[in-house]
Amino acid sequence: MRKTTFLSGLGLLVSIFALTSCQEQEKPINFPKTDLATEALIPMPSKVIATNSAFGLDENTHIFTSTTATGFPEVGEFLSEKIKWQTTLNLPVNNTEKADVGRVIYINQADDVAFTTPEAYQLNITQDSIIINAKSAQGAFWGVQTIRQIIPQTSNDTLAKTKMWLIPTGQVSDTPNFGFRGSMLDVSRHFFSVSDVKKYIDILAYYKVNILHLHLSDDQGWRIEIKSWPKLTEVGGRSEVGGGEGGFYTQEEYKDLVAYAAKHHITIIPEIDMPGHTNAASLAYPFLNGNGKKVEPYTGIDVGFSTFDTRKESVYDFIDDVIREISEMTPGPYIHIGGDESHVTKKKDFNYFIARVDKIVSKYGKQMIGWDEIVHADVNPSTIAQFWSNEKNALAGVEKGLKIILSPGKKAYLDMKYDEDSKHGLGWAGLIPVDTAYIWTPEKYVKGINKENILGLEAPLWSETISNMEELEYLAFPRMIGYAELGWSTEENRNWDSYKERLAKQTPYLDKMNVKYYPSKRIDWKK
Repeated sequence: MRKTTFLSGLGLLVSIFALTSCQEQEKPINFPKTDLATEALIPMPSKVIATNSAFGLDENTHIFTSTTATGFPEVGEFLSEKIKWQTTLNLPVNNTEKADVGRVIYINQADDVAFTTPEAYQLNITQDSIIINAKSAQGAFWGVQTIRQIIPQTSNDTLAKTKMWLIPTGQVSDTPNFGFRGSMLDVSRHFFSVSDVKKYIDILAYYKVNILHLHLSDDQGWRIEIKSWPKLTEVGGRSEVGGGEGGFYTQEEYKDLVAYAAKHHITIIPEIDMPGHTNAASLAYPFLNGNGKKVEPYTGIDVGFSTFDTRKESVYDFIDDVIREISEMTPGPYIHIGGDESHVTKKKDFNYFIARVDKIVSKYGKQMIGWDEIVHADVNPSTIAQFWSNEKNALAGVEKGLKIILSPGKKAYLDMKYDEDSKHGLGWAGLIPVDTAYIWTPEKYVKGINKENILGLEAPLWSETISNMEELEYLAFPRMIGYAELGWSTEENRNWDSYKERLAKQTPYLDKMNVKYYPSKRIDWKK
């Protein structure tokens, strides 16, 4: 067997096929019929064509990638790592030295005009090869998630001498409906560790979610180290709802989270909520306080009583330092400044404050996001309003040319109870069972807000009633899986009857990840 030189792009693929074609094959395997179109893929891809054969994933399979394209080798390593986790197979990546190359998985950079977004990908599966074509590593990464979802949980030992996992053949063409598909995690009311957040990232990425919004400050706790203002964590980080110990992320831990998310092609959006929801900050530095009352540690869940002093210049010096340090650690384009439920801040002071903070965020090269109350301030046209409660606010934002993130409390809040018997959650926005969470059309939810006005969809998970990962998972899953499909799949590809069948088949993955999801009786779960 001759060795090949290490090439990139299509040349490498051709040489790989040359290797495999001149190998001494044993006997052709008559694969059983499969149907790619009936696989339990979530989110539902744009287009699936089944060819009713199988690719035999086994110990002789090799992974190759475009080697000169940024991020593609890393995507190959990620796939190898996940295949080993799922099957115990240890597949080499970009290794052309071995003579026994069998079937191949090839992750290829392609500039096809069909790729209308950086996240688009095409997947072609035959008996001999799996080829992912994508313009960017991000698109390739989402293609990898689709492959992960169609690898069977068990091997078929009767077809060949070695264990083989039969992947159905066919083609997938896919691109997201929205470029912003997110979840928010409140680590302020109750603190969640780095390992907890990483596990959440793992699951979000599996379902092609690309945004994690971290709510890092509130009345009950400040969760991110700011070196120029150390008491924020020394004092403000030491409490939480119910009187627990609280906690915070050091800057190194936060950078580690950002890097881990980036490996999963997820952008972290940090939120420092202000001018309300600021008791923890004012506890650390009382000069910030603007409500005229003595600041005490707060461990309850009521809102609206705190505010910064919006007319004190030293407050803006403080905010400038905070935004600067967070911006330096956050490569993503967004900084979230909260802006909700600031009930004791006078309207004119609130609008003055938001306009000042918007300029600070812009100064550090970031786009500001705020809850829908911010739309009445004089903000930059690139500022983004997150609709959670007031449709009139969202419409006012659209009239000003702002993009809107959809997070309607009545549909998208993960902290609402499923039903009256739910162990965790609140009920102020109503009960949100699994079907209610899925059966709505974001593109048409608010009359007057059309798809071109919408940046994307985000499902917030506030943590007043949860304090550990098991409780977090109970509220987030399975509803977050449905929100992932609402964000990715087009309206014509979303259907409750289809979705509930595909959701029912997610149990092997959720169980392997030890996710303590809520086993809704509205789903016929497949064990």
